[in-house]
Amino acid sequence: MSLLAVGSVAFDDLETPAGVREHLLGGSASYFSLSASRFNPVQVVAVVGEDFGAAEEAVFAGRPIDLSGLVRQSGLSFHWKGCYGQDMNEAKTLETHLNVFADFHPDLPQAFRKAPYLFLGNIDPRLQREVLDQMEARPRWVALDTMNFWIEGSLKPLLDVLKDVDILLINETESRLLTGERNLVKAGERIRILGPRIVVIKRGEHGALLLTEEGAYACPAMPLREVIDPTGAGDTFAGGFLGHLAAKGDLEFNTLKQAMVMGTLMASFTVGQFGVEGLQFLQDGQMAERLQSFSSMIHVDGL
Repeated sequence: MSLLAVGSVAFDDLETPAGVREHLLGGSASYFSLSASRFNPVQVVAVVGEDFGAAEEAVFAGRPIDLSGLVRQSGLSFHWKGCYGQDMNEAKTLETHLNVFADFHPDLPQAFRKAPYLFLGNIDPRLQREVLDQMEARPRWVALDTMNFWIEGSLKPLLDVLKDVDILLINETESRLLTGERNLVKAGERIRILGPRIVVIKRGEHGALLLTEEGAYACPAMPLREVIDPTGAGDTFAGGFLGHLAAKGDLEFNTLKQAMVMGTLMASFTVGQFGVEGLQFLQDGQMAERLQSFSSMIHVDGL
């Protein structure tokens, strides 16, 4: 059953210690759908401009990704320019041009309104609410991502939509900003009071933390010899995490732990290449090999 994802499709100009690249396909919906579609069919709702052409559409071709919710408008697509220094955990934004995304109001195709699983990507919480209000029935679960910009500037509508969310994905800085708690376990407990019963705190190179009523699970990141471009790693993680949950069809604690591993696995491929290239050219054999290596790393005999 399909996983509906609402977010952005964009173009990025990037500078990292590994080099400079321009006009790379990016955006939360791009990274998310390319990752999640490895596990489960995905429906995408986003907006693009006239600069999104056949070459960009081909990136999604041959995968269980339904782009019938991708709106095409005159003008240019969302464009972001950023750079990374030696600290690859944080990007410095140089330019942001919303372009057609500035007036984006998601209008779900009729067939999308019955999706059993929903991911509200990192967009204005008012738009996230608009999407929820268009669903014909409440999905089996709703997951949401947000960022410090919305926490600081749109806290009231964010708190409103969180009441109707089952899963929140957020990074550690944002979790502290939202709750005022420095300790991440306490931050997760505070967030769960706001509505989400499952909280995933993304910690970059330090992995991710799962917090639920059943318990906590800390998943390390995959150790890599080289990180090329961390852009989109969080959205890729969300795709692997939620794609696995949709494929399994339950939110049991062990399934959630498996999903944490799958999200980590997918993110490790994204950061090893520029843009979405690590996902675009990923082969099944590479996934199987890395999963085996990661599973061996986190397994301990004799305890």
